[in-house]
Amino acid sequence: MKKHLYILVFLISYSSVFAKIPETEKMALIDLYTSTKGNDWISSWDLSKDVSTWQGVEIKGNRVVSINLMNNNLIGILPESIGELKNLQALNLAFNTIHGKLPKSIVQLKDLAVLRLGKNKVSGSIPHEIGNLKKLVVLDLFANKVSGILPKSLGKLKKLKVISISDNNITGRIPENIGNLKNLERFEIADNNIYGNVPEQIGSLSNLKMLVLSENRLSGEFPSLVFSLPNLKVLQLQRNGFDQTHLKNSIPVDSDLALFDFDNGTNKFERKDFKDIYSRKDTRTVDTKFDEDDNDNK
Repeated sequence: MKKHLYILVFLISYSSVFAKIPETEKMALIDLYTSTKGNDWISSWDLSKDVSTWQGVEIKGNRVVSINLMNNNLIGILPESIGELKNLQALNLAFNTIHGKLPKSIVQLKDLAVLRLGKNKVSGSIPHEIGNLKKLVVLDLFANKVSGILPKSLGKLKKLKVISISDNNITGRIPENIGNLKNLERFEIADNNIYGNVPEQIGSLSNLKMLVLSENRLSGEFPSLVFSLPNLKVLQLQRNGFDQTHLKNSIPVDSDLALFDFDNGTNKFERKDFKDIYSRKDTRTVDTKFDEDDNDNK
């Protein structure tokens, strides 16, 4: 009886290790491999072996749920067949050389929670249909060649915690409905060509920890409510065209900001203008472009 039980346990374990995913999903992975020069990856796949052995691919319930090929020398484009990975929850291809537009099918990944394509050469615009990704928590397109505007549909993604799209070619205004993202912790849009006023609604994002707006063409009166956000620790506004007098008068003397970063760019602020802030021991200036967040391992 025990012998039969051991055999049963072995067979269950064996089948779980070599779980068979749908052929469409396997082909989508192979398309990704071939379209990004898989033979030249740092950690390549042996296509003759089971998918469960392929580096960076996580399978649960006979479905691909995660792909993590960060910093793996992927060179090429993302295939449209990526949309066949219907249960994909995390796609991390940051720090590679992926170029071309985002595949249209990417907005079909309804379970996607983490999309990391930072530090690549992705071009084109953020699709309006990105609002279909209701489970999205992290949107990372930092340091690419993305153009176009910030789609208003971003305001539908109520689970978003991270928007990291600094260092691109994005233009237009910040949509007012960004204020709908009550879970947002990081909003980083530095070094783009975004113009106009910062929406007052950003001052209602009580979970916001990092607000990085530097090196754009933002102007007008900066929302005073931002300085009262309870969790805000990082604020970068340099090289914009904000109303200087209003901004200086808006900063509370007892601000809890741990980082308050100005320089002598377009705004022409100096430390003496903010002596109460800079006298705090916990105040510092840093480059946040490569800061990571709590979702890096997803």
